[in-house]
Amino acid sequence: MANIVIQLPLSHIEKMDSYYKDYKTGKTPPGAIFIAKKNGCTITAYRSGKVMFQGAGNEAEAQNWSQSGEKIEKPISRKTSGSPLPPNISSMSAIGSDEVGKGDYFGPMTVVAAYVKNDQMLLLKELGVKDSKNLTDSQIITIAKDLITFLPYSLLKLPNEKYNQLQASGMTQGKITAILHNQALNHLLTKIEPEKPEAILIDQFAEASIYFRHLQGQKKILQENVYFSTKAESIHLSVAAASILARYAFLKAFDDLSEKAGFPLTKGAGPKVDQDAARLIKAKGISALHQFTKLHFANTNKAKKIAGLK
Repeated sequence: MANIVIQLPLSHIEKMDSYYKDYKTGKTPPGAIFIAKKNGCTITAYRSGKVMFQGAGNEAEAQNWSQSGEKIEKPISRKTSGSPLPPNISSMSAIGSDEVGKGDYFGPMTVVAAYVKNDQMLLLKELGVKDSKNLTDSQIITIAKDLITFLPYSLLKLPNEKYNQLQASGMTQGKITAILHNQALNHLLTKIEPEKPEAILIDQFAEASIYFRHLQGQKKILQENVYFSTKAESIHLSVAAASILARYAFLKAFDDLSEKAGFPLTKGAGPKVDQDAARLIKAKGISALHQFTKLHFANTNKAKKIAGLK
């Protein structure tokens, strides 16, 4: 049964607030005015004016409040150019996973898997969840602090020292990324047991065949109901939430590294990063790069030249 969402003026929601006072559950999520349950139908009213009706009799209950010509929102099916996806994946209860920090010379790789149920999607939209690349760092921090209070997730953060060890042993960045995603997903599935998601969507960084090839030799390779798509954050909110939580963890770790360095480090891998790395070499020695950076990036040799090293 699809959830029904209607948009109402706040004056109507005030009337609803009074009408449902004896049916309120007492639990109010971020961004909501109230939650009530009447005859099997759960009604959630948000400050934006949206009201969601879930469960038995939701259509009749929504009709009591909808105005003439009111637009009713229902889950939208989307298609992607990646691996074949269920046509209704955007409205499923699903786990999404994404990573941050692969392209940054400073700072760790972080991978997050997040579980978003169908009935949480409107709440996430109310909180501003969308692709983290379209959010400022301050917005990400605000949203992430709300998400961690109720959303099941698994976070893996790979320190640069460990990243450099793995890379030096011959492991590619793609293989490292695949292993982290697989581990995060398995951790989260254990956390939410006995509940099972309807789908698992990975923001595609490699073809599915290559992803699973990277995982050969791992103890537990997750394959059931696993899908891949580029720009997956636009397909399911679980991936967008994972992206935000991963970025939040990365920002906190980046701030810690800047404090250890003694000056603000620069994100990314551009010319300013080379200057920062050279400054770090002069202050702490070449060995410091092992802790602060991804050594195999071209920035390392550029920084050495700037610092006067061969």
